[in-house]
Amino acid sequence: MAADAGDDDKALERIIAVRAREYRQAAGASVGGMAQRVGISKAMLSKIENAQTACSLTTLSRLARGLGVPVTALFRGMDDEREAVFVPAGHGARIVRRGTRIGHEYALLGALRGSNKRMEALEVTLTESSEVFPLFQHGGTELIYMLEGVMVYGHGKSSYTLGAGDALQFDGEAPHGPEKLITLPIRFLTVTAFGDTPHH
Repeated sequence: MAADAGDDDKALERIIAVRAREYRQAAGASVGGMAQRVGISKAMLSKIENAQTACSLTTLSRLARGLGVPVTALFRGMDDEREAVFVPAGHGARIVRRGTRIGHEYALLGALRGSNKRMEALEVTLTESSEVFPLFQHGGTELIYMLEGVMVYGHGKSSYTLGAGDALQFDGEAPHGPEKLITLPIRFLTVTAFGDTPHH
């Protein structure tokens, strides 16, 4: 257990080192200049920035004040959870959306929700031609990457002919969707990044 605790201590020192250097450089200050502003020796600040010493709470407080940031900013990145989603080939969850009834198949490849953003990735397969296609509107920015087939895709008042390897990125607030299916089957990835207030 002692080794684990030591690793945690070192991780904390490394985070503080990175943040201290990052904020000092952002302020355009030299090590000597910042040390003078903080009220510690240049050697001590150098040790902090190289993760060679553990700071006392008093030193951390003075360092944060000298850098013009809250003390908590020096710990940013510590204990952050980084989420990942892995979906094996063919195992994307099938979901029902407008268009499912006319030969559109949607496989959810993953969705992540961070503190400020949400992202959703789908694999869409179109297997049947149709006279009427659903239009979509939602918040966020969407990216379409064509894997197979050819289609005309509309966004607002514009139309784009997309084939395998083509990519289209757009604002999801404008009406968008397939206008004409030229070569079936059609498969494409769609990745939507939502902001703070996602809409459906």
